[in-house]
Amino acid sequence: MPVSLQTRKDEWRGLWLGLLGVVIFAITLPMTRLATGTAAAPQLTPVFVTFGRAAGAGLLSLLYLVAVRAARPSGRQWAELGFTALGVVIGFPLFLAFALRLVPGSHASVITGVLPLATAAVGALVLRQRPSVGFWLCAGAGTALVIAFAALQSSGGLQLADGLLLVAVLSAACGYVSGARLSKAMPAEQVICWVLALSLPVTLPVAWVHWPAQPVAASAWWGFGYVTLFSMWLGFFAWYRGLALGGTVRVSQVQLLQPFLSLLLCVPLLGEPLDAATVGFALAVIAVVGVGKRMPIGQAGDAR
Repeated sequence: MPVSLQTRKDEWRGLWLGLLGVVIFAITLPMTRLATGTAAAPQLTPVFVTFGRAAGAGLLSLLYLVAVRAARPSGRQWAELGFTALGVVIGFPLFLAFALRLVPGSHASVITGVLPLATAAVGALVLRQRPSVGFWLCAGAGTALVIAFAALQSSGGLQLADGLLLVAVLSAACGYVSGARLSKAMPAEQVICWVLALSLPVTLPVAWVHWPAQPVAASAWWGFGYVTLFSMWLGFFAWYRGLALGGTVRVSQVQLLQPFLSLLLCVPLLGEPLDAATVGFALAVIAVVGVGKRMPIGQAGDAR
């Protein structure tokens, strides 16, 4: 059956919205490192950054839900909102923040490059999507490029921070897929708002207890402000809408670009170096994403 013109338009809108979300999320790594500092020069604690940013975004979400008179979730949606919160509100930012105390932002951006494949794999299982062999080959090739780059940068070794980053990736993948599933039944903007609002009974008290007792640098507060407003809130408006319109498996591959965008942004924001190998890997991944976008993805059930 030929694909309708409206479906094609939705897929392209989904891809562009997904790209916007990826750009916003790409800045998260250098901004989180600014907020937490390093083990040698700590700023805000990883726990405060994680729960504080969620609490701030949660309060904004409450205002938004009241302003738009959002309908209350029902039945199983509450459980799905809770599961999504575990992944994107607590799991991903917490493990990421701890890891960024130990490794540079450029290193973390490369390791988290496996997130698109993790999201695609979880999406294919949970949402019953059926990517073609060609699609999986492209996804695998892109991920292999990311892993090879990570190995090159770390001289083939793995660190404790790498394990923390991989747990963060799995948490985010599960949260992304759960949120995308909810976006089929409610507006995508309201999904992240309900997730954050539901988390407030936990995030507010923890953030209050871990409020910094000592002065921290202004740059740390700027980083915290960004991850609160953009990474934890507005970025998900674009990301979940993109996943819902364009399909979780397909749109998630745009995120292969995220580690290289983060690398580029680490140069002006953190003063980290950028070499020719990074540019070469970035161009290779962009090419793989372009091919993968054109590979067929079968439909099943309510997933697209």
